[in-house]
Amino acid sequence: QVQLVESGGGLVQAGGSLRLSCAASGRTFSSYAMGWFRQAPGKEREFVAALSWSGGSTYYADSVKGRFTISRDNAKNTVYLQMNSLKLEDTAVYYCAQSSAVVAGHRTYEYKYWGQGTQVTVSS
Repeated sequence: QVQLVESGGGLVQAGGSLRLSCAASGRTFSSYAMGWFRQAPGKEREFVAALSWSGGSTYYADSVKGRFTISRDNAKNTVYLQMNSLKLEDTAVYYCAQSSAVVAGHRTYEYKYWGQGTQVTVSS
């Protein structure tokens, strides 16, 4: 059984930074693309960032491009999301997800396994 465990969320002031981590176990981590999604209260889950199995290809939502960076360490079975210049509208529960494919996608149905989420709250 695949397990994804996110960490690193918390409360931060606007303009600040946070680094989320997602530790994976249960199947060959390096064989699959990974992604981050988020869900704010009353809104649908939305794509944030994704990267391919090797980390060579990355993909970002327009709303976070230039501020967020996704990366992975296949030796540690971990994917990261570095979030800089945080805005109030970045407040959400952030979910790590593992794809069924090697290439990065932005649709929720492309991801087979999901973590439990970690709360990120940006204050003014």
